[in-house]
Amino acid sequence: MDQTRFCDILADLRRQKGVSQRKAAAELHISQALLSHYENGAREPGLPFICRACDYYGVTADYLLGRSEDTGARSPSPALLRELAERMRELADQVESYMP
Repeated sequence: MDQTRFCDILADLRRQKGVSQRKAAAELHISQALLSHYENGAREPGLPFICRACDYYGVTADYLLGRSEDTGARSPSPALLRELAERMRELADQVESYMP
């Protein structure tokens, strides 16, 4: 794996998603320290993490590993759909609290 490319892509995807390392790590079921190691190139992840990260960010493994410029993101990932549904519920609750 091209370590520099992978860690840059991983960090860029997290930033594009607009989440902190802490939040991303929790949702990826790893510690923040381990995610930091992956993002700075100090450690290489195993296949289970690669699969979870692809689902979480809605990209292909080839994109995440720097083997393709095409994210493969033709349709939303299940993780993204769950996140959007949760945000919609939160917004609906906020709207209801303003209704007389």
